[in-house]
Amino acid sequence: MQHIISYDFNGNVLDGGKNYHLHLPSGIPASDFWSIIVYDTLSRLIIHTDQPWPSVFSSSKSLITNNDGSVDVWFGPKTEKKGNWIKTIQGEQWHMILRLYYPLASWFDKTWRPGEIEEIK
Repeated sequence: MQHIISYDFNGNVLDGGKNYHLHLPSGIPASDFWSIIVYDTLSRLIIHTDQPWPSVFSSSKSLITNNDGSVDVWFGPKTEKKGNWIKTIQGEQWHMILRLYYPLASWFDKTWRPGEIEEIK
C-alpha cells in the first residue's frame, strides 16, 4: 500500500529549498516494514543528492523513534538533525511516498493516519 504526498499542510507544492516535518504516530500499520522515499516531481525518479539513499525506513539501524513509538521525519536542503532526515534539492519540487508493506487493518479502517507535512520556518 502506498500513500503519496505532494503538498504541505497549507496546500502548497513541496519545495526543495524549504524545510518540512512529518510526524508518523505510533503503531505504524505495517506488518513487514515501512518506508518513505522522496521523488523528483518532474522526472518521477528518486531524487539524486549526495545523500546515499533519499529515504527513511523502519528496518534502518539509524532510525530514531520517539519514546511513544512515533517517528518524526524531516525534509530539506540542510538540517542540523541527525537521522530521519531526507535531503531535498533547492529549486526543485518533490513528492514523497509512504509505503506500508503488508498493511494492517488500522490503515484500511483509517484509525491510523500519517500526520501532514508542515513547513518549518
